[in-house]
Amino acid sequence: MGIGVVSIGSILASTNSAAFDVDAIRVGLHLLAMAVWIGGQVIMIALLPLLREVEGLPAKAAQAFGRVAWPAFALAVLTGIWNILTVPMADVSTGYNIVLGIKLLLVVGAGIATWMHQRASTASMRGATAGMGFVASLIVVVLGSMLAH
Repeated sequence: MGIGVVSIGSILASTNSAAFDVDAIRVGLHLLAMAVWIGGQVIMIALLPLLREVEGLPAKAAQAFGRVAWPAFALAVLTGIWNILTVPMADVSTGYNIVLGIKLLLVVGAGIATWMHQRASTASMRGATAGMGFVASLIVVVLGSMLAH
């Protein structure tokens, strides 16, 4: 354990190392929010066949998930705006701006599709809106990764 602490300490002490600062907190919160939003959807998809065995259970599980997912979505949006504000926009390329614009549209689309999913009255509409929201969210993650590099 002592070796691990010394190694980590020497890494953090180097001039090119990552620092635990406001930027790390901002990015960490953004990644956590996205993990909850998308990871929760993956778990709900995986559990859906089991939940369907008990009438009314899918709706109850969705309501419970919503109590965690929507705050995570809000945190992702807020930290995403914070992320944008840290980018020197005068120095970015047109391609960066295009990817950012598409990402922002898909974030809005994912939110709207998920909101519609919660209010859908037919199974086909629930399935369609769930699929749209999930796919849009996955694309948002890919585009976010592109913007980070």
